Amino acid sequence: MTDRARAAAQSPNDRPDISAMRAQYEAEGLAEEDLAPEPAEQFGRWFEDAARAAGRRVLHEPNAMVVSTVDAAGLPSSRTVLLKHYDSRGFVFYTNYTSRKARDLAANPRVALLFPWHPIGRQVLVTGVAERTGRDETAAYFRTRPHGSQLGAWASEQSAPVASREALDRAYEELAARYPEGESVPVPPHWGGFRVAPDTVEFWQGRANRLHDRLRYEAREGGGWTVTRLNP
Repeated sequence: MTDRARAAAQSPNDRPDISAMRAQYEAEGLAEEDLAPEPAEQFGRWFEDAARAAGRRVLHEPNAMVVSTVDAAGLPSSRTVLLKHYDSRGFVFYTNYTSRKARDLAANPRVALLFPWHPIGRQVLVTGVAERTGRDETAAYFRTRPHGSQLGAWASEQSAPVASREALDRAYEELAARYPEGESVPVPPHWGGFRVAPDTVEFWQGRANRLHDRLRYEAREGGGWTVTRLNP
């Protein structure tokens, strides 16, 4: 039975009641005095917690983040990508520069990131400005990717229409024949990184009765950060 047929066969009483779905959070909370002086340091603390949760198989891919962009016409779009580096300068991810997200960022470099660590009752929300990483930095990261992922960066014209799955697999197989395992794969000229320099970084901790803790770092002109508590 197809998914559509299965849905049609369900009676209304068999369907999940979305309005009743909610989780009750039991965390101790997040206080201003517990925050690190800089958001990158605070992110590092929470990322380590998320990575430990992933090690216990509580959370999947702690470096997965939702990247939201807006195109030149004001149309928003979101997708999940993997964070590959972070420090005081910002958050780095890699992509095809002809993809929709890259085209959006060329027209409007403002971007939002979301780390949805739901299994541990936390989220991190970032807003900032994206700019391309240098080619040396891109090449250094590209060399760390598995061989198959390097070939995939060449095989996929990301976000462009493709005739079929078979056509995509055929493109990959041709590249695999040209660059067998163990042979160096060149960095695609249309592929590279973006670094998101943050303007705000919000740390969200789930609490009981939907009274969540929300503490947001905001960059000050001239340097430094201001921390603001937000209503949940």
